[in-house]
Amino acid sequence: MKEFLIKTTIRNNFFPLFFLFFAFFASSLTLKAQENERKSYRVMFYNVENLFDTVDDPEKNDDEFLPNRDRYWNESKYYRKLKRIYQTIMASSKWSAPAIIGLAEIENRSVLEALLHHTPLGAMGYKIIHKESPDHRGIDVALLYNKNQFAPVKYQTYAVKKPGDSNYATRDILHIEGYVRDETVHFFVNHWPSKYGGALITKPLRALAAQTLRNAVDSLFNISPFSHIVIMGDFNDSPFDESVKKHLRAMPLNGKPAPDSLYNLAYSFAEEGKGTNKYHGKWEMIDQIIVSGNLLSERTIYTSDSLFNVVKSPFLLEKDKKYLGQKPYRTYIGFKYNNGFSDHLPVILDLKTKD
Repeated sequence: MKEFLIKTTIRNNFFPLFFLFFAFFASSLTLKAQENERKSYRVMFYNVENLFDTVDDPEKNDDEFLPNRDRYWNESKYYRKLKRIYQTIMASSKWSAPAIIGLAEIENRSVLEALLHHTPLGAMGYKIIHKESPDHRGIDVALLYNKNQFAPVKYQTYAVKKPGDSNYATRDILHIEGYVRDETVHFFVNHWPSKYGGALITKPLRALAAQTLRNAVDSLFNISPFSHIVIMGDFNDSPFDESVKKHLRAMPLNGKPAPDSLYNLAYSFAEEGKGTNKYHGKWEMIDQIIVSGNLLSERTIYTSDSLFNVVKSPFLLEKDKKYLGQKPYRTYIGFKYNNGFSDHLPVILDLKTKD
């Protein structure tokens, strides 16, 4: 009788315990699967507004950013600028670390090394990809990448050349190929010619930059129409302008994307009157991220237009006393030091991967 009671007790307790264990085990597997199913890699682009050091480079037109010159640029302002760029980068990812950071308006590799050395970014695993451009003002584009999230394979630059004018020089287009997880992704960092001197007069120069980039993209599509391509930059034109829409052929996302086409994820923002830079009281969406159609299909690595955004942290904005509303809290207003961050807001995009 005693033996029967023991067996009955074990049998009666076994099934509740078994189902409790099974439920816990199944729940753990589900949570683990959800955790592993999608991993996010943030891409950021930021025109930092004239990140110059305080050292004279005789081969560049950097005189206005020297101590006791037009802008009275000095080490105190320089290091404050570095810290503010760090603050912006971290705020763009809710104080975590973006995988990829494209930058515009940096003077040289030295300012990038200072950014990593004088802020916590260096200790977080960031590395530099940079090559000097022939730009007369001495400003370049560059890429910072988190070595724990991105593995570069190679990089190259494309010069934007003006036919019949060997003296013309602007920022090169930087192309980086590497691995996000086990997937090859091509990143292009751009800073196209500005409208300084007049929008119509300079319009052909942005068309040249667009065609240079399009040729590089087509060479990738010729190898594989399923290439993963992320294009970021300050285009100094909106998504509606000919340089972007006609010459680069970056279109709004409507319907099913074609893998070997380019789609401008900033297009809907521009339609809604949003922007990254404010000129004469009007927001302009000149900082954009454009992707190949294959990245818009939910495969091993993918993204969507809903994963694109403009970073509008309150500290990046100040009151627009002239035109009302807000405007970017910039470093300089003309030659007057404004003690701000940049005249541009950053843009971000999340890439997702599946295990």
